[in-house]
Amino acid sequence: MIDIKNVTKTYAKNKKKAVDDLTLHVNGGELFGFIGPNGAGKTTTIKMLTGVLKPDEGEITMAGHRMDTDRLEAQRLIGFVPDGNDLYDRLTGMEYLNFMADVYQVDAARRKAHIEKYLDIFELKDAINSQVRTYSKGMKQKLVVIGALIHNPPIWILDEPLGGLDPRAAHLLKEEMIRHCSEGNTVFFSTHVLEVAEKLCTRIGVIDHGTLRAQGTLEELRSGEKGASLEDLFLQLTDDGGEEA
Repeated sequence: MIDIKNVTKTYAKNKKKAVDDLTLHVNGGELFGFIGPNGAGKTTTIKMLTGVLKPDEGEITMAGHRMDTDRLEAQRLIGFVPDGNDLYDRLTGMEYLNFMADVYQVDAARRKAHIEKYLDIFELKDAINSQVRTYSKGMKQKLVVIGALIHNPPIWILDEPLGGLDPRAAHLLKEEMIRHCSEGNTVFFSTHVLEVAEKLCTRIGVIDHGTLRAQGTLEELRSGEKGASLEDLFLQLTDDGGEEA
């Protein structure tokens, strides 16, 4: 469902290859974990997957739609939760969700059902008519998640989505990720919390210095190292990084 072929991105300012000849395929039904140290290229990759950045070389395809030649259709297939929650602070939560539904042309019945479902799941009903500037970090993160998924896209791209969530909300979001994949859809999930990736993901990719160091199931990554944790494997595969790329 996600195809990345020989993708490279160099930042002109420092001539650094943030992503170097990345090739990766993620199938429908997969909950794919994308991990790496700071500066490894995770966020740059995600920005290219969502059309925020253009790769210098290579192709990105979402469910058959190329990001370079059919960007709008490809983006309609994506629900994107970025790392950070910059929102329109003077909108109410409900105004923000309706704005997102308008952007994705979600009809009244579908948006009502989605909003009611997720407000209940994330316990945000009491605050939804208050301005976003009154929300805590966790409440803003919940609102971003609800808005990103309001059009029920087949591909979820989540960049550190659990940050700021309380344990109950984090647990419920992880359950929703598993449910989404069980229906044949795809979740591409970036996280610094290796224990979460180890327990949650069906397959994992490890990136370092812009290069994909390894990919596969946890058992495939172990390559005979019986009982090795994802943390052990991660430390073996990566070097120390700098700032996030």
